[in-house]
Amino acid sequence: MAHSVTHVLVPIILLEIFRDYIIKDKKKFPLHYVLIGGIAGLLPDLDIIVFWFLYSSGFALEAVHRTFSHTLFVPLFFLLLGLLAIKVKSRKIGKHHMKLSTIFFVVAFGTFIHLVLDVLVVGYIMPLYPFSHFSMGWNLIYILPFSKEIADITIPPAIDAALLVLWLIHEEWKHKISDFI
Repeated sequence: MAHSVTHVLVPIILLEIFRDYIIKDKKKFPLHYVLIGGIAGLLPDLDIIVFWFLYSSGFALEAVHRTFSHTLFVPLFFLLLGLLAIKVKSRKIGKHHMKLSTIFFVVAFGTFIHLVLDVLVVGYIMPLYPFSHFSMGWNLIYILPFSKEIADITIPPAIDAALLVLWLIHEEWKHKISDFI
C-alpha cells in the first residue's frame, strides 16, 4: 500500500497540474478543489478506522481493509452524485464560488487515484467487491532488486519524499511560494 502522504500528494499534484495547465482559470477551479481532492485520496483508507472498532470483535485486518471502500463503486458513487448535482447552483465560500458537482467529481477523482496507487505500488484491490472477489495488484515496488522486506520499508517513504520535493519545486517555480515565507 502506498503511504497516506502519497495518497494525498498524487491527487493534489494531478489536480494542480489540471488547474495550472488545462483550466488556467483559478476562479473556475480554486485551490479548495485541489485540497478536497487530496483529502479524498485518503477516503478509501477510512476502513482502517472501522477495523479498529471491529478488531475487538475478532475481525482480521484483511476482512475489513481493501474490501468495501476499495472498489470501483466508491469513485463511481461520487461520479454519479456529481452528475446528479450538475444543476445545483454554486455556493459562495469565502471569495470563491464552489459547485457541488465539481466537489463530487474531485472526490471521485481522489478516491479513484487511491485505488490506482494501491494497484500499482504495492498490495491489491478487489475492484468489484462484494460481487466478485477478483483481486488485482501489480506491486511495482517489488521489481526493484531489493528483498520484499527492504522494499516495503524503504520504497514508500522514498516515493513520499520524492513527490513532496518535486511538488514543492513546481510550486516555487510556478507560484513563487517563497514570496509567502
